[in-house]
Amino acid sequence: MTTTIDGARIARDIRARVAEQVARAANDGRLPGLATILVGDDPASAVYVAAKRRAIREAGMRDFHRHLPRHATQQAVAKAIDGLAADPEVSGILLQLPLPPQLDAATLIDRIPVTKDVDGLTTASAGRLARDERGLRPCTPSGVIELLDVEGVELKGARVAVVGWGELVGRPLTQLLLRRGATVTVAHEYTADLAAVTRPADVVVVATGVRGLIGSEHVGPGATVIDVGIHRTPDGLTGDVRAAELDGIAGRITPVPGGVGPMTIAMLLVNTLRAAEWDAERHSVPV
Repeated sequence: MTTTIDGARIARDIRARVAEQVARAANDGRLPGLATILVGDDPASAVYVAAKRRAIREAGMRDFHRHLPRHATQQAVAKAIDGLAADPEVSGILLQLPLPPQLDAATLIDRIPVTKDVDGLTTASAGRLARDERGLRPCTPSGVIELLDVEGVELKGARVAVVGWGELVGRPLTQLLLRRGATVTVAHEYTADLAAVTRPADVVVVATGVRGLIGSEHVGPGATVIDVGIHRTPDGLTGDVRAAELDGIAGRITPVPGGVGPMTIAMLLVNTLRAAEWDAERHSVPV
C-alpha cells in the first residue's frame, strides 16, 4: 500500500508550535509581524494573500497589509516596501507575485531587506543559501524538507530526483537537499529521458507546472513522491503527478490538495518568527 503524506496535519502541528512561541515572545514584549503587499486585484493572488493573513492572525502575530492599485508605478511599490522595511514592528515583508506587467518584480523584491525576506527570494537570500550561511529560506522548498523529515525519509546518501529547475522551488530545493547529503539529479525541459532520471530515485520531487507529467513509468517501487504542482480543473485540484497510477508503486506520496500547499504557509509563519527572533538578537544589549 502507498502511504499518503498528510501535509495538512503536519502543517497544523507546525502552526500550533509557532503560536506557542509567539505567545511567549509577546509576554517578553516582542510580537512578530508580517507585512503583505498585494498589487492589483488578481483573484488567485487575493485568495493567497487572504490565507496568509488569516494564518498570521491565528498565530497571534501582527498583520500589516498594503493593497496597491493595479496601475501602481514602480516608484509607488518601492515606496511601500521601503516604508515597511524601516518599520521596526514589521518582522517580515512578502510581495505577492505575480505583479502587473508594468512592474519589474526582481528589482522590487531586492528592495526587501534580507533580514525581512520571509519568502527567501532576494538575491542576497539566494547568496546566503548558496554559501550555506544563516538566512531565511524559500517557504515551499523548506516545506518539502520538513515533510521528508517528519516522514522519517533519510536524505543522507539518498538518490533524489528534482523535476523542475524553477527559481521558486527547483533551484533552492536542490541546494537544500545537497546540504542534507543527498545525491541530487535535476531534470528540466531539455532532459531527453525523464524516466531514466526519476525511476532509480529514492525520492522524486516534481515542481514543473505541467499537469500529470509524472506517472507509473517514472517512479520506482517504494519511492517517496512529493508533488509540488497544483492545477485547477473542472473536477477539482490536481498536481504534476498522476497520483492514481502510483498507488501500490510509490512508498509515500503527497496528495493535491493537502500535501505541500499547507506547508508553504506553515513555513512562512516559521520564517516570520525566525526573522523576529534574529532581529531581537541583533538588538539585544549585552549585560
